[in-house]
Amino acid sequence: MLKRILKIAVTGPESTGKSRLAKEMAEHYNTVFVPEVAREYIDRLDRPYNQEDILKIAKWQINEEERWLQHAKHLLFCDTELIVTKIWSEVKYGNCDPWILQKIKENRYDLFLLCDIDLPWEADPQRESPHMREKLFDLYHDELTRRGLPFEVVSGTGRERLMNAIGLVEMVLVNNL
Repeated sequence: MLKRILKIAVTGPESTGKSRLAKEMAEHYNTVFVPEVAREYIDRLDRPYNQEDILKIAKWQINEEERWLQHAKHLLFCDTELIVTKIWSEVKYGNCDPWILQKIKENRYDLFLLCDIDLPWEADPQRESPHMREKLFDLYHDELTRRGLPFEVVSGTGRERLMNAIGLVEMVLVNNL
């Protein structure tokens, strides 16, 4: 029996299957996942987003994570986390709000599933960087490595990707029993 809820962050560049993977993982483990709020926030805007909006999105994402944690059964899957927000802000604006940087230090995850860029790019009005996938993947990999965070790269398409992710989560579960 697990002593606490384990938090698994699904992270990586745009169009790498984060949302689908978080949802499928939660279904597989009969628990809940924290949806990414950025898409909904931006859909509600009647103007282009700005850097202040990124901070609002980050705060909303953390609030949602705290809310869904109350409903989780052993595991909580998070479709994105604040390293995504940090990299987004730095790439778009050249810097990141100190609040986000502090929350990255405070908010711990038991595993980061870094989604590989081996899925085909899917165009979407909110996606901005099809030409930067490799560079962005490297930024995520470097950030997770530099911070010494527990992460594994998830690759494969369709069911193979899901099964690869399940195998990685199983290793975390075994180590936390």
